[in-house]
Amino acid sequence: VQLVESGGGLVQPGGSLRLSCAASGFTFSNSAMSWHRQAPGKERELVAGISSGGGSTNYASYVKGRFTISRDNAKNTVYLQMNSLKPEDTAVYYCNAGRNKFPYSGTYYPWGQGTQVTVSS
Repeated sequence: VQLVESGGGLVQPGGSLRLSCAASGFTFSNSAMSWHRQAPGKERELVAGISSGGGSTNYASYVKGRFTISRDNAKNTVYLQMNSLKPEDTAVYYCNAGRNKFPYSGTYYPWGQGTQVTVSS
């Protein structure tokens, strides 16, 4: 199994980024996918999850209305569009796969390397 996150970077407050996670080694289209993040000194937390078919999503309260999770099953890729970024969104962002059941927060596989998002002026 491989989970390869990309798309992070340095962005000013109010800016946007689009993260991607390319998955391989398991049946992507049968799995719910999720994004998680870990800030320095804090535990990893769920950001958003999406059902296997993409028709149902779940968001943490602190990103609802600003972030959008989506997926392309033909490309085995899940995305996280992040708008109106805040300094408190600074973290390493990771994706994972899990059971196709709400809240789509499962983490079946070892974590990838993640992608760093830094929101700062």
